Amino acid sequence: METTRYWSSLLSYGLKLTLCLCDYVAENIPVFPAVSTRHERNELKLGRRKSVFKNGNMFLTCAPTFGQTEINWDKLDKTKFYVVGAGLFTGVTVALYPVSVVKTRLQVASKDVAEKNAFSVIRSILKTDGVPGLYRGFGTVITGAIPARIIFLTALETTKVAAFQIVEPFNLSEPTQAAIANGIAGMMASISAQAVFVPVDVVSQKLMVQGYSGYATYNGGLDVVQKVIKSDGIRGLYRGFGLSIMTYSPSSAVWWASYGSSQRLFWRLLGYNTDEEEATPSVWKIVCVQGAGGVVAGATASCITTPLDTIKTRLQVMGNERRHGAVQVVKKLVREEGWKGLYRGLGPRFFSMSAWGTSMILAYEYLKRLCAVET
Repeated sequence: METTRYWSSLLSYGLKLTLCLCDYVAENIPVFPAVSTRHERNELKLGRRKSVFKNGNMFLTCAPTFGQTEINWDKLDKTKFYVVGAGLFTGVTVALYPVSVVKTRLQVASKDVAEKNAFSVIRSILKTDGVPGLYRGFGTVITGAIPARIIFLTALETTKVAAFQIVEPFNLSEPTQAAIANGIAGMMASISAQAVFVPVDVVSQKLMVQGYSGYATYNGGLDVVQKVIKSDGIRGLYRGFGLSIMTYSPSSAVWWASYGSSQRLFWRLLGYNTDEEEATPSVWKIVCVQGAGGVVAGATASCITTPLDTIKTRLQVMGNERRHGAVQVVKKLVREEGWKGLYRGLGPRFFSMSAWGTSMILAYEYLKRLCAVET
């Protein structure tokens, strides 16, 4: 019953968030204008795409009358962007954090543990710890997530602008340009944020699995930090750093590349790539395309990077008494469960990345419009 209530409340939260975003979009997103003057037609051409600045927004037109709104980094109120963004993404994290706990427990469980699927893990957590058990390590994650997101979003936006300028001379199709530029930006942003995110990941994951399947117990995040530094020094907080780079950087690159290209492909499938004049798409259609792009991006990234994530998670939660390298972890998993063992937690990770991707990108697009500077 408690499990049902949790998932119902999670679904309700996601629906409310989506509706709030849609209400905002309906009231605040500017209408996509036709490019009407010679100056505008000749301004900032990117192949067939033209860019026009009006009221602090840059409008990109792929066909004569259709455009997709983009707001450049230099058109944002940075302070508002960071402050509002911290609150907005914290709300999304609250809703989706339990999925990370379940995914982590599935990935580190020993072969003889009874829980073989996500629902049995949830039932076990609720039975022993109640709902708070689904939020183990949450305080650590939120504390570290704010600076990590500031670094990530700053690197993402600044790199994206530079990447588009690099690929522009190659005259590639718009989906290909978007995939390359967004992929490069996502990878660089992830690499930049790992310096903060990896220690947070190590601490939070130890808290998520404490007392589970033979893992040690702790008295909060500070206790984890003290014990890790005492046994391994500062480098203990960066255990799995290389694998984190190998996991999250490609994952971020795949996510943003998939989002950028799939969104444009969706518009093409909907008929917005012709040279004929077309009606501006409805607000709901814009939101649905952005949301669908988030789902595709999350699903693609989760399927590609789950094996690396499983190995990284196992390395990060190990105690000194059973320390192994990545190769030993892989050999043990394959020996005990076959190659499918590398895909432990794929279901929760698939759901988490897809749900997070949809929620995050809608919140992200909302945030950028909210923080656009009027000029």
